[in-house]
Amino acid sequence: MTILSVNELAAGYGQIRVLHNVSFGIKEAEILGILGHNGMGKSTLLKTISGAIRPTAGSISFNGIDIAKAPAHVRARHRLGYVPQGRQIFPGLTVRENMTFAARASGTPLGIVDEMIERFPRLQSILGRAGGVLSGGEQQILALARCLCARPVLILLDEPTEGIQPSIRDEIVETLIRLRNELQLSILLVEQNLKFMTDLADRILHMEKGRLDHAATPPTAA
Repeated sequence: MTILSVNELAAGYGQIRVLHNVSFGIKEAEILGILGHNGMGKSTLLKTISGAIRPTAGSISFNGIDIAKAPAHVRARHRLGYVPQGRQIFPGLTVRENMTFAARASGTPLGIVDEMIERFPRLQSILGRAGGVLSGGEQQILALARCLCARPVLILLDEPTEGIQPSIRDEIVETLIRLRNELQLSILLVEQNLKFMTDLADRILHMEKGRLDHAATPPTAA
């Protein structure tokens, strides 16, 4: 079953067009990677799907519902999650408070916080620490856990390996594969790190100058 279908999508900033007729789909419990250098339109694509940027053309269907014109909070209510580049956790709130805030904002029962703490063992010893004092890797794991407190069925991940050490990158790969299998979670991932992509994604597409190349990168790419 296709959970997200993007067709002929175009978007940009004012008169500057960034995305050009982008089309692709993601199936339930699939991890799709989009690889490309900085400035190629990867983050703009995620922002457009999440509702932060309004498309100028094309359609976005999520769970059979056209969300192309829906505001971001409505898309989130339909269980679309987004972890932006830079994580954007609340630096003055503790790890637990960050997750509790996400649960309350989405109307999810607060028991989800303890469930996510159990699913992310690295957070268990730092629940009382402020988000702003965590390492980059810890912040990324918190951002993932916080996103999942809203029980999304699809999450958009923007450059999750940026500024984190290799051991935590490996931990994130293992965690995301486990969550995909346990929760039937779909993931759309944009990245520059090819090894991270090939370790995690079922399919990889390449983006260049706002266009997608549908010749998938082989899983064994170095």
